[in-house]
Amino acid sequence: MTIAPEAPATPAPLTFLELEITGRCQLTCSSHCYAEAGPTKGHGSMTGDDWRRVIDEAAALSVETVQFIGGEPTLHPEFTELVGHALDAGLRVQVFSNLYRVRAEHWNLFSHPSVSLGTSYYSDDAEEHDQITGRNGSHDSTRANILEAVRRDISVKVGIIHMRDGQRSEQARAEMAALGVTRVHVDRVRGVGNAAQTLLPSTSELCGRCAKGKAAILPDGKVAPCVLGRFLPAGDVKTGSLTQVLAGQQWAQVAASIPQRHQKGCTPDEDSCMPSPRKATACNPDQDGSDCSPAETPACEPSY
Repeated sequence: MTIAPEAPATPAPLTFLELEITGRCQLTCSSHCYAEAGPTKGHGSMTGDDWRRVIDEAAALSVETVQFIGGEPTLHPEFTELVGHALDAGLRVQVFSNLYRVRAEHWNLFSHPSVSLGTSYYSDDAEEHDQITGRNGSHDSTRANILEAVRRDISVKVGIIHMRDGQRSEQARAEMAALGVTRVHVDRVRGVGNAAQTLLPSTSELCGRCAKGKAAILPDGKVAPCVLGRFLPAGDVKTGSLTQVLAGQQWAQVAASIPQRHQKGCTPDEDSCMPSPRKATACNPDQDGSDCSPAETPACEPSY
């Protein structure tokens, strides 16, 4: 009797993919950076060809949006080419940048109709903001580039991470709204990376939507349920394909290990941690905790 081979497993559905293309960043956010990024960090072992292969796989898997993140993704030597490759593949692109420095050619790239921007902001007070980023002048530079994005009618959203008592987070939210930024979200700092209190962070630090239609690829090719869930590796695209990872037992086990939090009638936006203002079933933004800042990845859970 001939035994038919088992059918290959179906990969988990994916609509949003974070590409952490570098660990390098001009800022030194020593108290909270989830990626532990900084000026001395490298771009990782993933080559430009590796990233292009992953982008092609993502398009084949019906991913809708890829997010270029870091570190500071614009510091990667092939940043422009990788964004162009994603656009050519028919994907929407979000660039999550600190907006500390923006090259002239990047403004043209950010103005593409399928590209949006995300950034982090900490305070309307320049001194407080610069203390958090570890870079003098970062407040004025980031604020000026947010204004420039608004002036150019570029879609930009701002995640404000509340880290300490007395921080001018709400004042920063009001300032961004006054400047014309329509998507501004405040979240508490998450206990991962530089903010981790233990060697192995708890899944309670996650929003509950990790691995649910999204994934992250880190600079060394490791696949995680999101950039904040980097302590839960679920495969490697340098030793196998993204499809194999998403169809694998390890991915299923990691996804099952993350406690879910539900909010009835809430439809998550495809490229943010907040409910979509474009969808009729979206929940009230005032009831959401924008749980995945600063990465601003898809989730739609109440504050907790």
